[in-house]
Amino acid sequence: MRRILLSLFLLLLLLGAAAPRPVMAQDEPVVRAVLFYSPTCPHCHKVIQQDLPPLVQKYGDQLQILMIDVTTEGGRELYLSAAQAIPIPDDKRGVPALVVGDTLLVGDREIPERLPGIIEEGLAAGGIDWPAIPGLERVLKGVEAQQPTNDTPTAETAQATPASEAGNEGVSLNPVDVKSVGEMSISERLALDPVGNAIAIVTLIFMVAMLAWAIIYWARSNLALTPGPNWINRAIPILSVIGMGVAFYLSFVETTGARAVCGPVGDCNVVQQSDFAVLFGILPVGVAGLIGYLVIIALWAWQRFGPGEKIEKTAWMLPFVIFFGTAFSAYLTFLEPFVIGAICMWCMTSAWMMTILLFLTFRWTIPRKEG
Repeated sequence: MRRILLSLFLLLLLLGAAAPRPVMAQDEPVVRAVLFYSPTCPHCHKVIQQDLPPLVQKYGDQLQILMIDVTTEGGRELYLSAAQAIPIPDDKRGVPALVVGDTLLVGDREIPERLPGIIEEGLAAGGIDWPAIPGLERVLKGVEAQQPTNDTPTAETAQATPASEAGNEGVSLNPVDVKSVGEMSISERLALDPVGNAIAIVTLIFMVAMLAWAIIYWARSNLALTPGPNWINRAIPILSVIGMGVAFYLSFVETTGARAVCGPVGDCNVVQQSDFAVLFGILPVGVAGLIGYLVIIALWAWQRFGPGEKIEKTAWMLPFVIFFGTAFSAYLTFLEPFVIGAICMWCMTSAWMMTILLFLTFRWTIPRKEG
């Protein structure tokens, strides 16, 4: 009898050791969120590389963040789907944007400030499921297909699962080392926004051609201004005022940190948030442009209404300032597609205003040498 009981006891021990142990993490509450980001956005890099990793390390399997790259086709579609479903107000559309349940956090200030509290509240309430975004379920299935088991992906197993492997380009679970623009090749930067970068390159080619033409034209001129036709006298201040308005708006965005209103092409906020938006670390580019347009208007007024003798001595200043402004605008236009990886249509508008001013000033107000 003792042998039988001992055998049964040993059998129970063996069965207990062989039985699969339950994963405690599955019984624990989990907070799930979706982060929309862009690899060209410096604020996104701060959130991904500085703010989120400590939270993922602290909460482990209890925090899952699905990262969506909005520069990919699928990422843009999912972001637009989220913008309609949540919805995302027009004045808050931008990245980084984190959706936790029905809560939207935007920017590198709001996300680190509010997310820890939301996580604690969500865990205490039993967890927060993935937000109700149309199309998100398909993305999640693609990511989970890469996991070694059928269990819900964890922070360890899902670390840097690329969507290209899961059939969803630009998607990963939990913070990863996002490739910065500085690490990209020129072709990769141009591919971030093919349409916008094509516009910038065409604009740059035209500006360089106009600068070369102006140098040749000026070399053959009398280095003196003439009044020119009446429509030129009206066009120069009008174009300068338009350029000044654009520069004033960019100055406001750069000095206040407000989000710029961007059109369907390009991402002016990425440009305005880059290191190149400030000269020498002190002067915002928009403010420099505003000063430049004010100088052009002042020189135009002096050339038109100033005393004759002094006008002749300072006639070279207006075309010189416009030429310098165009050259500087060409430099900034070069940076956008080839260095920053994004374009700003406000900046493009200012560049075109300056280039047109260059052509008008040199073609109609600087006479050629006779013979």
